[in-house]
Amino acid sequence: MRIGVLASGSGTILQAILDDGIEVAVVVVDRPCGATEVAARAGVEVVLVARGSFGADFDRLDHTHRVVDALAAHDIGLVVMAGFGTVLDKPVHDAYAGRILNTHPALLPAFPGWHAVEQALAAGVKVTGCTVHVATLEVDAGPILAQEAVPVLSGDTAASLHERIKEVERVLYPATIRTFLAEHRT
Repeated sequence: MRIGVLASGSGTILQAILDDGIEVAVVVVDRPCGATEVAARAGVEVVLVARGSFGADFDRLDHTHRVVDALAAHDIGLVVMAGFGTVLDKPVHDAYAGRILNTHPALLPAFPGWHAVEQALAAGVKVTGCTVHVATLEVDAGPILAQEAVPVLSGDTAASLHERIKEVERVLYPATIRTFLAEHRT
């Protein structure tokens, strides 16, 4: 199953996937970002599907169609979100139903959404963690594939806690991708 990675950030998750030896056919980014450089160093093609706007006039449906077209052009069978900052619309879920993986910096269903680490700290929880799940149209609500706990330490800041979560994520995500691939061989 050919893998397409969606990324928007520094590329540390993408790097962990590549370091694990998982073959990536294409990396699709929605903005210039560090993941582009990570892919280039690994010899993986990058396709920029730039967002037209980050404001209220953003056309999510059009953007989603362009992302789906980029993935389809590379015969992608599994979509792996790696710090992708754009919520995509229904067409990607129609095209890749049950075949979009995402990682989230909390133990879902707790703290869904963009500010999970900050929410965990504000709630005063003693444990949070990382979840790998199947992405669905409802954000952070898809079936959970794997989770690992991370303790919240006294004195933690959002940055320090998030970094410890990312350390777990960089191991858990590639392992979960491998398990998913083994269970869905065609």
